[in-house]
Amino acid sequence: MAKKVIAIDGPAGSGKSTTAKLVAQRLHFLYLDTGAMYRAITLKALENGVDVNDEKKLEKLTKNSVISFKNENGINKIFLDGKDVSDKIREPLIDQNVSFVSVHKKVRKILVEKQKEIGQKNNLVAEGRDTTTVVFPNAFKIYLCADIEERARRRFLELKDKGIKTSLKEQIKEITKRDKIDSQREASPLRVAKNSVVIDTTYLTIEEQVTKVIELYKAKSGSM
Repeated sequence: MAKKVIAIDGPAGSGKSTTAKLVAQRLHFLYLDTGAMYRAITLKALENGVDVNDEKKLEKLTKNSVISFKNENGINKIFLDGKDVSDKIREPLIDQNVSFVSVHKKVRKILVEKQKEIGQKNNLVAEGRDTTTVVFPNAFKIYLCADIEERARRRFLELKDKGIKTSLKEQIKEITKRDKIDSQREASPLRVAKNSVVIDTTYLTIEEQVTKVIELYKAKSGSM
């Protein structure tokens, strides 16, 4: 039987991760954070002194990496080569470099294959920047967006809660840079896929976002 997939794309700070986690939780689907996989490779590259612009070395590193997801007591965790890197991949240094790693076609090809394999075995909610366009083109598609100031504010508060020093101005600059790289890259650029339902989250709470996605999915699947 074909597995059910809800794919959620959108730029940084649009609310993809939190929304996808909660939607998956409420529908009892697996949550797949595709962006975390690129972050994990970025972390490994930086820790091993691999240049984020060296596609050949990054391809080899990605091929030799084992990435897995586990839900522990309701908390989604990502493991890289058997080690929990859930917190490390969210640090500012990873934010500043992940878009450079994700532009490489060969890296993307390897990770997309891994993501498709997960989708063949599980009903899931997948989120990222190319889940609706490349990874799961036949999924129920959602594209979340929000004003850049609001996205930067969310990211600023998230980092502040983790005790990481930054500023709203710095986050606007970082997100603007990431948007440009993600939308202009040659391999799987960020864009709104055909048949995607676009939801502007600027003035929505997380609960409103989650409810809206579930209602739209149920209406589309005829299970309401």
